[in-house]
Amino acid sequence: MLIADKWKEYRLLDAGDGEKVENWNGIILRRPDPQVIWPWTKPNVKDNVHAHYHRSKSGGGEWEFKRQIPSSWTISYGNLTFKIEPTGFKHTGLFPEQAVNWDWMMKKISEANRPVSVLNLFAYTGGATCACLSAGASVCHVDASKGMVAWAKENVALSNLSDKPVRFIVDDCVKFVRREIRRGRVYDGIIMDPPSYGRGPGGELWKLEDELFSLVCLLKDVMSESPLFFLLNSYTTGLSAQVSANMLELVVRKRFGGKVTCGEVGLPIADSSLVLPCGTFARWSM
Repeated sequence: MLIADKWKEYRLLDAGDGEKVENWNGIILRRPDPQVIWPWTKPNVKDNVHAHYHRSKSGGGEWEFKRQIPSSWTISYGNLTFKIEPTGFKHTGLFPEQAVNWDWMMKKISEANRPVSVLNLFAYTGGATCACLSAGASVCHVDASKGMVAWAKENVALSNLSDKPVRFIVDDCVKFVRREIRRGRVYDGIIMDPPSYGRGPGGELWKLEDELFSLVCLLKDVMSESPLFFLLNSYTTGLSAQVSANMLELVVRKRFGGKVTCGEVGLPIADSSLVLPCGTFARWSM
């Protein structure tokens, strides 16, 4: 497991009974997490929070604000700065465990000693986009949500990267990739962070187990002659990291050589030996 333990302004304070308590640069939030099937280890921590997200039995949920907090604030990781905002679907706009992948990609880009172009699909609020831009790459950022793309633009600005070469695209990822193939555009790095289920801006249905392999197959045709990396993340419960690795083996390594690695990403629970698992990754690189 790769553990994101280099944060200065984020800490996972405790986790228990299906929830976690996190310190986001001084604002303490309590949220559900289905992975947490053990009891609280620090019972007092869960009661000393600024806001608590309660999941509804009918779906969704809402925040209970116990203390006044700003509607949004910022958090930094190295030279990157991101907007944090509690949303109606429990998220904050950032997955801090992904810092281990940001570090890996930034190293790959900075050590390439050549121009690097990156395609970031299902790109959400642009954590990976900011990381790649800061390392010197050009980035095409694609997401089906207009609101998430707008948030990503804010993060790029907050990280002082607005002058860097970035394209923001609101589109269905599969349709966009097909158009890029027809246009003959290629990329040196591919990032995919696909949801388990979703819809594109035109109502296009995405179901991960039905669509993922065919999209990986499409993406080999937008990879340059000297590609650098391919990162595939997954938060889908029950999908092994090895499943993602097998796809990269069958499609990407078979064509380009290189190597594939896979595993879990996680966050350390403060003042303990416990680690919260936060999804899986598969990486291909030369």
